[in-house]
Amino acid sequence: MDLHSVRNTWTDRAGEYSPAYYAHYGPNETSTVIRDILSGHLPRDATVLELGCGSGRHLKHLDNGGFENLSGVDINAEAFDTMRKTYPTLAADGTFHCGPIEDIIGDFDDGQFDAVYSVETLQHLHPDVEWAFEDVARVTNNILVTAEVEAPIRDSSSSDPDVNYVDEGTPLYYRDWNHIFTSLDLVEVDVVHGNRDTTRTFRVSN
Repeated sequence: MDLHSVRNTWTDRAGEYSPAYYAHYGPNETSTVIRDILSGHLPRDATVLELGCGSGRHLKHLDNGGFENLSGVDINAEAFDTMRKTYPTLAADGTFHCGPIEDIIGDFDDGQFDAVYSVETLQHLHPDVEWAFEDVARVTNNILVTAEVEAPIRDSSSSDPDVNYVDEGTPLYYRDWNHIFTSLDLVEVDVVHGNRDTTRTFRVSN
C-alpha cells in the first residue's frame, strides 16, 4: 500500500478501532503500564506527548493520576470531537494537534517533551515515513515508551514477513524498536512482554 492509502485508513476510520470504539472501552491495562512507567521516572508536572492519542483514553488515565501537562497527536479529526464529548476536561486542558505524526512532529523543539509514548501507533506508519522516528527521539527530553506489536498475532495474509493486516487495507509493520531507538542514541532501560504488545522504555542518554 502507498503512503496516502495508509493515511486514509486512519483519517476516515469508523467502527472497529475508531476513536469512538476506543472511547467506549476506556483505559485498559496498557494505560496502567504507561502511567506506572512515567510515574516511576517523572514528576506530575512533566510534559507528556502521546503519538496517536485517539480520543484520549490513555491520556485520561494519566490525567486521573495527576499528570498536568498533556499533549497528543492524531490523524483523525473525529478523535477530538469524541474526546470533547467523552473527556471534556482533558480536551479543554490538554494541547492537541490533528494531522499525520510525520507532518507535525518536525515542528516541535528539540527535547520539548519530558516523555513521549505510543500505543499501537508507530507500527502503522508507512515505511516511506520511517525518517519520523528520528524526530520522535529528537523531541524526547527524558523518557520514550513504545507499546507496539512486535510479532504476528495471527496468521499473516501477506507474503512479506514484516507486514500483516489487522483488517482489509490496514497494514501493521513489524519493527525492531530496540534497534531503531538505540541506534538514535536512546538507551533501553526496561521491557515488558505482554500478551499482545511489547512495551519498551528508553531513556535519553546524557
